[in-house]
Amino acid sequence: MAAISPYLNFRGNAREAMEFYHDVFGGELRVATFADYHASADPTEDGLVMHAELHGPDGVHLMGSDAPNRIEMRVGDNFALSLGGEDEALLRGWFDRLAEGGTVLQPLQPSAWGDTFGMLTDRFGVRWLVNISAPKA
Repeated sequence: MAAISPYLNFRGNAREAMEFYHDVFGGELRVATFADYHASADPTEDGLVMHAELHGPDGVHLMGSDAPNRIEMRVGDNFALSLGGEDEALLRGWFDRLAEGGTVLQPLQPSAWGDTFGMLTDRFGVRWLVNISAPKA
C-alpha cells in the first residue's frame, strides 16, 4: 500500500507552522531537526526542521520542513506531493513514470533516515517526493 500526502516547505518557521496545524487538527506531531539527522551543511541549519509529520485523528496527514537558505524557495510553490510506502516496485515504477518528460532533482537513493528517497518535477511542473520505507526489522 502507498499513500500520497502534501509536503510543505517553510523558511525558518516550520516548527511554528506545524505546531499551529497540530492545534487545528489534533493528533500526533513528530519533529526532527537537521542536527538530529546530522544533515546540516553549516551550524546555522542545526535547529531547522528537516522533517515534521502530523497524523490527525480524522485522516489528516501533513508533512513539512524548513528550506535552508542555500535552497531556493518561493511562497506559493513551497509544497510538493509526497508518495510513500513499502512497496518498492510500485513506488519505483511511479517515480519512473512521473519522471518521463520531467526533471529528476534527486534520483532514488539511500537517505540519511534509512529509507530510499528521490525527488522530481513532472512535465507539468508538479514536484514529487518519493520515499520507500526501509523493511522493518
